[in-house]
Amino acid sequence: MQSSGSCLYSPSYRIDESCAWDPRIKGLSFYESTAIFPATKFADFIRDVKKLRDLNPDNFCGVDIYNGFLIRFIKASQAYLGQSADSVVVDFNYYRADDAATPRLNQDVWEEVEQMAFGKYGARPHWAKNRDAAFGGVKGKYSNLGKFVEAKRQLDPANLFSSGWSEGMIAGEAAAVAAKGEGCALEGRCVCSDDSHCSPAKGYLCKEGLVYQEARVCRYSSSSSFTSTV
Repeated sequence: MQSSGSCLYSPSYRIDESCAWDPRIKGLSFYESTAIFPATKFADFIRDVKKLRDLNPDNFCGVDIYNGFLIRFIKASQAYLGQSADSVVVDFNYYRADDAATPRLNQDVWEEVEQMAFGKYGARPHWAKNRDAAFGGVKGKYSNLGKFVEAKRQLDPANLFSSGWSEGMIAGEAAAVAAKGEGCALEGRCVCSDDSHCSPAKGYLCKEGLVYQEARVCRYSSSSSFTSTV
């Protein structure tokens, strides 16, 4: 359990002392993607992020608005889905509109950072705080995944603690990742390979990453947007 200290115990009439997520003050509202790195790889990831930032620091303004990168450290664990080595956990906080077809602020930068983490540096996705695309290849990142699935069958034979989504991800199938369709990359259901996976009508086309060039991201270009006519 995590908390924010004394704000949890502030009097109900002291709105100025309430927690940031208190709906009365319309405080922070954000979504989160989380990557777990072996401690030995984390410094190289940060260096690449800095290269991306240095190309245009303004592209990272969304990071500042939503608390930046949140970093914590965890010890190695023998748990089946635990981290086999001392690790660094990074939360990427961002705003997501209610409409899934609305691109995120600096959409391409966030996508490149996430793909850099999960692709280039082999970070493991947090099981509860990620979009579908983060789970591509997850089966190969957990050597004890099979043991976890077997233990799960024994302890939860009725699948009370499962869903269709979690079953697919744990099985390593990640069917949603492969099911590409119009606008799927905006919502993180896929990594784009075609402009239609972004939003050409709003000026977002599928492009390669600026630093991690193997990344495929939805990047805005004012010259690419168009308006349909009758």
